Amino acid sequence: MPTAAAAPEVAGPETVVGRAIARYIRMTPRKVGYVIRPLRHHTVAEALTILSVTNRRACGPVAKLLASAFANARAKEPTLREEDVFISRITADDGPRWKRFRAAGFGRATRILKRTTHITIELEKRARHGA
Repeated sequence: MPTAAAAPEVAGPETVVGRAIARYIRMTPRKVGYVIRPLRHHTVAEALTILSVTNRRACGPVAKLLASAFANARAKEPTLREEDVFISRITADDGPRWKRFRAAGFGRATRILKRTTHITIELEKRARHGA
C-alpha cells in the first residue's frame, strides 16, 4: 500500500507564544489579504516597519492586532523582544455579511453586501543560532 506524503510541519499549540484574533473588521478579506501577505514569516519588528510604510486602510487594524499578539506573548514570557518572535500564521477569513439594498432603475432594488473580516495572528519564537 502506498504511503501518504508527509504532512507539512504545522505549528502546534505548544509552539505558539502569542495569539490574537480581531473579529468583525469592516473590510473585505481580499483587501486585508493584500496587507497581510507580505508579513508572513517576518519578525514583529520587521512587520511593524512594513505596516508603517504601507498605504492601505487595513494597516491600522492589522498593526493594532499584531501589537496585541505581541503583548499576549510578553505576558507569557516578559523577556521577549520584537526581534525574537516571528509571525508563523496570519489569516484573513470571511466574517458575516451585512445585507443592504440600494435603489435601482424601474422601481427595483439591488443588493449590496458589506463584508466583514476575521483576522488571526499567531507568533512563534525564532530559533536562535549558537544558543
